[in-house]
Amino acid sequence: MAKGEPAERMKRKDYEKQLEKLQVGLCHLQEWVKAQKLKVIIIFEGRDAAGKGGTIKALTEKVSPRVFRVCALPAPSDRQKSQLFMQRYIEQFPAGGEIVIFDRSWYNRAGVEYVMGFCSPTEHKRFLELCPLVEKFAVDAGIVLIKLWLEVGMEEQELRFQARIEDPLRQWKLSPMDTESFGRWYDYSRARDMMFEATDTKHAPWRLIRSDDKRRARLNAISHILQTIPYKKIKREKVNLPSRSHKGRYNDQASLRGLKFVEERY
Repeated sequence: MAKGEPAERMKRKDYEKQLEKLQVGLCHLQEWVKAQKLKVIIIFEGRDAAGKGGTIKALTEKVSPRVFRVCALPAPSDRQKSQLFMQRYIEQFPAGGEIVIFDRSWYNRAGVEYVMGFCSPTEHKRFLELCPLVEKFAVDAGIVLIKLWLEVGMEEQELRFQARIEDPLRQWKLSPMDTESFGRWYDYSRARDMMFEATDTKHAPWRLIRSDDKRRARLNAISHILQTIPYKKIKREKVNLPSRSHKGRYNDQASLRGLKFVEERY
């Protein structure tokens, strides 16, 4: 492979092998977060079809949702629109022993809200000024804040949009907002650049992940998280199943006769 050429797409077998190792690490991290009562926020941002959902799924599929809590807020209600902009996000911040994963976050104001005209230029400018201060308060309060941007290329994004259009299993991922954003590539690029310039700070830096290869992006994201949060493997006592008590023994299958089971089609 010549220098500068994109790496070959990762094979599924290699991906699954590496993913399993990283997911074991996430299970160890989970126990450490619980034991140390750590408070962690992980933000996933990026263009539509950048791979945020798949990365979050890979990150969370083997851990407890009571520790790794995914927050994907809908559009704000009329009441929430009258609140402080950050208020509904702060309500979702972690308690001790929790990792909150934001599938899009307060950075909506720096991206889709700004590009699509849902906020005024003044509100956008004010957000970029205040956001680093709010994040500084969160970090100073003991929150570990990890901000990840998935960077997908123009051609790859188009391929993913076409796949969603043609695949009934993916069509739910398409919204009018998604298709509108497709035609505004450079508007989103300029908004992204302004966001990085204002909010890539020492206390809350951005980390970018190229996501044209979804599998590599997922592995790199999980690996970065495991490297960013120092943790130790907690030794767990071996679990031994107790003997089942036969006191009060009866035919508990016979008592199910006459009840209706789901038809066994498979």
